[in-house]
Amino acid sequence: MEHEVYTSEPGGIPQLDVSTFPNQIFWVLVTLVVIYFILTRIGLPRIGAVLAERRGTIANDIAAAEELKLKATEAEAAYNQALADARVEAGRIIAAARAEIQADLDAATARADAEIAAKAAESEKRILAIRENALASVTEVAREAAQDIVSAMGVAPDAELIAAGVAARVKG
Repeated sequence: MEHEVYTSEPGGIPQLDVSTFPNQIFWVLVTLVVIYFILTRIGLPRIGAVLAERRGTIANDIAAAEELKLKATEAEAAYNQALADARVEAGRIIAAARAEIQADLDAATARADAEIAAKAAESEKRILAIRENALASVTEVAREAAQDIVSAMGVAPDAELIAAGVAARVKG
């Protein structure tokens, strides 16, 4: 088996042989036409379909994002409204609780004042009774002392006269 070696001799490289240029140009044109038809009929439509699908997906994603953004905005507004309503309700509950506590406090204060007034009146009655008893006791002690003094002087005591004198002295 012989190998043919290409050199710069008269046979040389066939691609550079000017006598084969028309044949080479023909096959290059045929190959380019075939590649062109393959690309335009198969490759480019597929690429175009992928690009169109991408555009559609992107458009759908943008529309979905806008819709979600709108829903998020609505949810935020609803949350803020619910928060404001809750604050108003809490204020109302606090005011009602304060009013109830104040009413209970006022009622307890009124009961305590009534109890204090009743106990003060009772105490005044007891003090008055003690005064009257003390006055009666003082009058009795004064009579007994006057009778003892008169008896010690050697005179017979007159109970009515001593009672009248003690009564006059006690009245002032």
